[in-house]
Amino acid sequence: MNLRVDDAPALASRVRRFSRAERWVHRLTALLMGVCVVTAACLYVPQFAELVGRRELVVRVHEWAGLLLPLPVLAGLASRAFRADLGRLNRWGPHDHKWFRAVLRRDSRPSARPAGKFNAGQKTYAAWIAGATLVMLGTGLLMWFTHLTPLMWRTSATFVHDWLALTIGIVLAGHIGMALGDPEARRGLRTGSVSREWADREHHLWRP
Repeated sequence: MNLRVDDAPALASRVRRFSRAERWVHRLTALLMGVCVVTAACLYVPQFAELVGRRELVVRVHEWAGLLLPLPVLAGLASRAFRADLGRLNRWGPHDHKWFRAVLRRDSRPSARPAGKFNAGQKTYAAWIAGATLVMLGTGLLMWFTHLTPLMWRTSATFVHDWLALTIGIVLAGHIGMALGDPEARRGLRTGSVSREWADREHHLWRP
């Protein structure tokens, strides 16, 4: 690829945030999660159920999307960049506590919310959605293979699965809303790079 001299400053002002493997993990996970949410809505909301029909097909799509949901993350473990970012998401420091205190005080100044590559909110979301996905998978399997478990287990699993699904829907809506409010963060997930000015402002402890 031939680059013009004028392109050099623009390229220098951008930093790599996500590898191609990481972006595909996010896209496939988002796709499967979206299928789970949409099919769940068609199963539990009468108006959507009437529009779609074919309940048995919707159930099967929902089940298989749920079973496949962990696979992008498992495949992503082959990527060194993905494993490195998982380590960053699981690593907490004093600056994360400061970030939370600023949120509670509604202090939106970037200087009051120190963050490395991922801020404390992103770390919390990643940990919560990973745990919720595992619980949904476990309870979903109990509901699917009805002959393997007693009735009390299946009833409890259904209760947990349904209410956690509602909670996931609300949390995902908040996640999408925050993404819509940050075009540069979305660009980072789409192209793999972000502007250095954005990185210095929003994640000034990150050293790419």
